[in-house]
Amino acid sequence: MRIETYGDRSAMSRAAAKDAAEALRSVVAKKGHARLVAATGASQLEFLEALVQLDVDWSAVEMFHLDEYVGLSLDHPASFRKYLVERLIRPAGIRHYHLLNGEGDVQRAVEEASRSIAEAPIDLAFVGIGENGHLAFNDPPADFSTEQSYLVVTLDDACRRQQVGEGWFATVADVPTQAISMSIRQILSSRRILCVVPDARKAAAVQTCLEGPVSPLAPASILQTHADVTIYLDRASAERLTAETRGPVLPGGN
Repeated sequence: MRIETYGDRSAMSRAAAKDAAEALRSVVAKKGHARLVAATGASQLEFLEALVQLDVDWSAVEMFHLDEYVGLSLDHPASFRKYLVERLIRPAGIRHYHLLNGEGDVQRAVEEASRSIAEAPIDLAFVGIGENGHLAFNDPPADFSTEQSYLVVTLDDACRRQQVGEGWFATVADVPTQAISMSIRQILSSRRILCVVPDARKAAAVQTCLEGPVSPLAPASILQTHADVTIYLDRASAERLTAETRGPVLPGGN
């Protein structure tokens, strides 16, 4: 696990975007195509904005969706399908993508997504860490053992409060109680993982997941076991880490 800490969110986002673009270009150069898992949420906004401005052959990238609410319409402001279309798919010009449809037959959506992602390994995955330590929508205690690629999960109160705090919903009652999420094992099967985690409100979860034991009670702690993961932090999200874990605070995104 490599940790890079930057002086502010913008520098962190630029550095993560540069790393992601270089990784995608390398895979496309070697294989002719790349398979990518994309994350959503407030933590990924500046990162994705920076990424789509960089030189990547997006026509050679096949994108998979990390998670989506059950029962939320495509036009809802909090829809992760809407988020990805507006912030990644359309600006980048991605032609081949798989979005999770949480409306209608949810089990069918899970099965279709699972079949598609099982066709070949994932080259690169973008993830974040939730305020409760969740990874995708795998809230604590997360299922570390299931071999399903996607599953329907129940969101805990802390996760739902985070969505309100980020402005996606007006009240906790408005936040769906279930979601489709990529499983922990499927995330870990990615050849490389970039974890982008800005903001002080994530500092406690960052400390627990990066310095504490690997535990289903801190789902993102499982990233400690992955052979090729880079954690991107800003000064605020890293504020509770020891200097040894945090490393030097880098001034810019170069």
